[in-house]
Amino acid sequence: MSATIKDEEIQDQLLQAAKQLFQVHGFRKVTIDDIAKAIGKARSSLYYYYKTKEEILDAVIAAEISELMDAITAAVCRAQSTEEKIEAFFQTQLHTILEKRRFFNALDEGMDAGELSGYLKTKLAVHQQIRQKEGALLSRIITEGTRHGELTKLSHKDQEDLVFVLLSSLHGIKREMVIRNDFSNLESSVHILVRSMILGLNL
Repeated sequence: MSATIKDEEIQDQLLQAAKQLFQVHGFRKVTIDDIAKAIGKARSSLYYYYKTKEEILDAVIAAEISELMDAITAAVCRAQSTEEKIEAFFQTQLHTILEKRRFFNALDEGMDAGELSGYLKTKLAVHQQIRQKEGALLSRIITEGTRHGELTKLSHKDQEDLVFVLLSSLHGIKREMVIRNDFSNLESSVHILVRSMILGLNL
C-alpha cells in the first residue's frame, strides 16, 4: 500500500470518527484527543492532517457536501428525460438532506454565544456552497433539456431566476415538512412541483 493511499484511508477514518462524535456529543464537547482515540492514533499524529478541531469540522462538512452532490449527480445520470432528471435531482436532494439533518442539528449542542455566532456563519457559508453547486447542476439540466427540444428556450436571466425559484421552492417544501415532522407527501409534492414547471415552460 502506497503512503498516499494509506494517508487517504487514515484521513477518511478520522473524518468518519469526527462526524460520529460531533453527531452524538456536539462540536464543543468533542476534543481532538477523543477523535484520535476513536481511530487508535496518538493526538500528535492528527496534526499531520489538521491543525485544529475547526479544520476537522470544515473537512467533515466539505465531505458531506461532496456526498450530497455525488448522490444527486448519480440520480440525475440514471434518469432519461429532462423532467425525470429534475425530479430525480429534487427527490434525492430532499432525502439526502433529511438524512443528514441529525448531524447538522447536533453540531451546535452546548455552544456558547460566541461559538454559536461563528457556527451560524459556517452554516450560512455551507448553505451558499450547496446552493451554488446545486444551481450549476440544475442549470445544466435545463440547458440540455432546451437543446434537446424538451423545454422552451429561456433567456439567461430567466433561466437564472427559474433555478432560484425552483431551489427556493424545494427548500420551502423541506422546511414545512420538518416543521410538521411529516414527510409522507415528499414524493408527491416534488412531482407536482416539477410537473408544474414543465407544463409552464411548454405552454
